[in-house]
Amino acid sequence: MDRRYFLKGLGTTMALPYMNSLQGDVKSSVNHNKMVFLSFGWGVTKETWFPNKNDQGFNYKLSEGLMPLKKHKKDFSLILGTQHKFNNEGHWGSTLYLTGANRYAVPGKSFSNTISCDQIAAKAWGDNNRFSSLQFDTKKAGSSGHGPGLSLSWDQSGKPMSGMPDPFQVYHKLFGNEKMTLEQKQAMISQKGSSLDAILTDAKKVNKKLNAEDKDKLNEYFESVRSIELQLAKEEAWLGKPKPKAPLKEPKQGLKGYEEIKLMYDLMVAALQTDCTRVITYRQPVESLLKSLDVSITSHNMSHYAKGTRFPVSKLRDEKQSELLSYLMDKLKATKDINGQSLFETTTLTYGSNIMHSHTLNNCPIVVAGNKKILKLGEHRIMPKGTPLCNLWLTLLNANGLNQQSFGDSTGMIEQILV
Repeated sequence: MDRRYFLKGLGTTMALPYMNSLQGDVKSSVNHNKMVFLSFGWGVTKETWFPNKNDQGFNYKLSEGLMPLKKHKKDFSLILGTQHKFNNEGHWGSTLYLTGANRYAVPGKSFSNTISCDQIAAKAWGDNNRFSSLQFDTKKAGSSGHGPGLSLSWDQSGKPMSGMPDPFQVYHKLFGNEKMTLEQKQAMISQKGSSLDAILTDAKKVNKKLNAEDKDKLNEYFESVRSIELQLAKEEAWLGKPKPKAPLKEPKQGLKGYEEIKLMYDLMVAALQTDCTRVITYRQPVESLLKSLDVSITSHNMSHYAKGTRFPVSKLRDEKQSELLSYLMDKLKATKDINGQSLFETTTLTYGSNIMHSHTLNNCPIVVAGNKKILKLGEHRIMPKGTPLCNLWLTLLNANGLNQQSFGDSTGMIEQILV
């Protein structure tokens, strides 16, 4: 039995299509909240990104690295001082970011993560969207300070979920014309379903011969197969339903760095605007960002900046990332959601990194913005030493109606940031 065959095609939860006939009800009564998670490797420049630690509250002075966000100052908060206690890899800038994983590899076994918080939202909200969630990624994750994984997202079994690393690919997934006929799609789905039936039959026969440890492995495969089944069912539910009209032009191929991130932000807004999904993650490039700024220093060397020639490069990185984040916030504010509000008003937006800078793994740089109905924004807040980053994820999940008793290594809610 081919082990890889069982892991092939990990999917998302089943969902029904959005019902246009119920649009009026959606506008008036249904919680239409969204969540967007952005993360980058290598952290930030400690000396110029973090505001003065003695200057907390709503009247804090914006730092140099965050100055491009000045016009949005009242619409985002800095939640600083958190950490992942299980994170022990200084260059895994996103692997544990949305999970706070407490399960690690043992000799002879591959790395194992836990479910990411975006997938809790996707499971709860994905029923009426073509995509329960969307994962955007970067082509060369390692060079941008990201560790194991294919995106920021991990499924309920702690397995990596694939991400799209190219704006052109994202555009065509969302809005591209599909060449296959309805009959061809139905035949393909039917064939995949038959193959899964055969796999399950063979697996059940093998299960009788396995020891306890191997049975646990096989149960993981069963979960993977079930995940594929649910995804096929969702694809079948959407057969014959046309994709929405694209609110932007087809992107040019080959964009890198600054323009690539900017276009990914455009596509992110378009996906939310057309109700293709309500949950998006983006594991962002850093290496290609520097190259697009005509910087010859690698992103890894930049992260070990000290106070030499690498220091201004690190500061430039912060400036451009903040500039791009400001651009995204502008777009979200200017774009209407299905209920008539701006997307910014219905979206909980988070931006940050597992890493403060270099190999320093405490005091994660985190920006929270968006939905003022649930979030108290405009402040600089430093959490007590040792506060899990998962406390923030737990708080945001619950604030969005996704009731969770705990998440990852959370120890409680951060009630102070809620309205």
